[in-house]
This record gives sequence, C-alpha cells and structure tokens, in this order.
Amino acid sequence: QVQLVESGGGLVQAGGSLRLSCAASGRTFSLNAMGWFRQPPGKEREFVAAISGSGSSTYYADSVKGRFTISRDNAKNTVHLQMNSLKPEDTAVYYCATYRYPLELPSSESGSYNYWGQGTQVTVSS
Repeated sequence: QVQLVESGGGLVQAGGSLRLSCAASGRTFSLNAMGWFRQPPGKEREFVAAISGSGSSTYYADSVKGRFTISRDNAKNTVHLQMNSLKPEDTAVYYCATYRYPLELPSSESGSYNYWGQGTQVTVSS
C-alpha cells in the first residue's frame, strides 16, 4: 500500500507561483512514474503533468506547458510541481498519483494511476 500526501497549495494572485509537494510512502518509489492531476470546480479531473520513475522523462498538458515543472527526488520519496505564471483557470484541487505499472513510462489517463493523495487546493485570484 502506498500513501501519498500533498502539500503546498494556497491562495495566490494571477502571475504568481506555488510549489506543490507530494510525499510518498513505500520502498519502491523510484520504480513507478508519478503524475499530477487537477479538478477545477464543477469539472472533471484532468491530467497536468507526469514524470518517469528515474525522472529523466516528463510530460505536460498543453495548458501548463512552459509554466509548470514536475520533478522528483527519489532519495526523499517526493515529487514536486513548480507552478509559475499562474492563471485563474489553474484554480483546482491538485492531486498526485502513482502510475500503476512499474518501470513503464506514464500516460495521461487517470485510470492508469492506482494510488492517489487527498488533494491540495490551489486558488488563483484575478
């Protein structure tokens, strides 16, 4: 069983930055890709970014490309999402998740992720 705990959310003005963190339990953290998803108010959950187990490959939704950066520290079992140039449309609950297939590159499909954190709220004011 893997437990994921997100932190770092909050209220920020448009154009500002936030850094989300996700702490994971488990001894095989580096074997699995990790992803960040978000759920805006009244909308379905959507893919934001993902990173391979080694950290060498990263993937982004078009809406955040060039503004968000995903990274991981396998020694500390953590994954981060650096969010710059935030927009009001980035307002959402952000979730980290573990890709269910070890040693494989991640996808953007939420059904391919089997462990999820509780989420952290990000609110961007205009």
